[in-house]
Formats: sequence, structure tokens, C-alpha cells
Amino acid sequence: MSDRTFVDSNILIYAHDVDAKSKHEIGRSILAELWRQRMGVLSMQVLQEFYVNVTRKIAVPLSKDAARVVVNSYAIWCVETTPAEISSAFRIEDESRIGFWDALIIASAVKCGASRILSEDLNAGQTIAGVRIENPFDK
Repeated sequence: MSDRTFVDSNILIYAHDVDAKSKHEIGRSILAELWRQRMGVLSMQVLQEFYVNVTRKIAVPLSKDAARVVVNSYAIWCVETTPAEISSAFRIEDESRIGFWDALIIASAVKCGASRILSEDLNAGQTIAGVRIENPFDK
């Protein structure tokens, strides 16, 4: 494992949702620090979830063009999802008794060597497949 940090979609969404108040500031700060350290990673799944949510589901949606700029800028953080990660996600899903999409996030984090996942949705404090789950908003 490395000091790489896998960023779940909710962190990215809050960082671009000006109505998210303190979560917006926390998200922005986390992403700025990960850019500075060059330690942030995510998956195509995260970018897809981000795009749909910030263009359709937040109170003040981003324009499609603005959201696409964000997606393109974070593409360099992206780990490719292959059939191997899907198989790994099946195993993680069964062993950890979590949903498939969450298991795929964990499998992607494992693939890129992340030591932790920042997420509001997963169970903070757990370690799954060697990756520690942290909720940066729960402090």
C-alpha cells in the first residue's frame, strides 16, 4: 500500500456543490491537498456518479460544460476498471456483505494501491481488503 487516497464521488460532489456549506469547504480542502501531494486516485465510476449528480441532483447544478471540465481534469487520477476488478468486487461483496457498487469502489482502490478511501457512504473505521475507510465529514 501507499499513501494514495481513493476519493469517492460524494467528496468530489461536495467540493463542487457551493450549497453544501462546511462539506463544500472540507471537500475542496481535501482535493487541493491531494492535488498538491499528487496522491489522489479515483475510478471511472466515481467520475460518472459525479457528473450525473452535479448536473442533475444538487440544488444549484453545474452546467454540463463545467461538469465536463471537472471530469476531464480528474481523468488523470483515474484507475481503469477491468474484468479483474469486477471479479474482485464480487469477492469483496460476498466477504464483506456490502453492495456491489461499493465493493467495486474498494476493488478499484486496491488496484491503485490506495491505503484509504474517503467516503461519506461507506462504513468509516472499517478496513476492507486492506483499505481503511474514512469519513472526512465525521470529525
